[in-house]
Amino acid sequence: MKIDFRNDILPLKNQLYRLALRITLDSAEAEDVVQETLIKVWNKRDTWEEIDNIEAFCFTVCRNLSLDSVKNKRSQTESLDDKPVEKPDNTFNPSDKVIEKDQVSIVREIIDSLPEKQRECIQLRDFEGKAYKDIAALLGMTEEQVKVNIFRARQAVKQRFQAIDGFEARG
Repeated sequence: MKIDFRNDILPLKNQLYRLALRITLDSAEAEDVVQETLIKVWNKRDTWEEIDNIEAFCFTVCRNLSLDSVKNKRSQTESLDDKPVEKPDNTFNPSDKVIEKDQVSIVREIIDSLPEKQRECIQLRDFEGKAYKDIAALLGMTEEQVKVNIFRARQAVKQRFQAIDGFEARG
């Protein structure tokens, strides 16, 4: 199968950005990482036919560049973008919307604080919708390890959120 940059690789741009953002926690840095990823993939165009899964290759390059960026800038403390929470039901009152936005923010902070492997696995599975097999190939682990990391990540998020939410409800 002939790989075409415009049709096969460029459409991955948004997914690559979300992956880079989840790792770097900085939108400008994530944009830089995606741009660098696309350049690196383009420069490898002579070997595309030898790559089994070009999508997994792109995600691997993006992941590695993101991790390198984080290592180079350890002082990153910014959280994810402050995207508004979309709700089709407009019957919420402003107080409900504030509470929901706070809850989403808390969950994002909890996910950001997870160990690297758990954070990457949950990002790729729950936010990007990747299959366990693809995540395993991308992160260099077995499918079972991916499932364990996702299970542990979800449990940690649930427990930490319930602890925080229970504390705030009493306060």
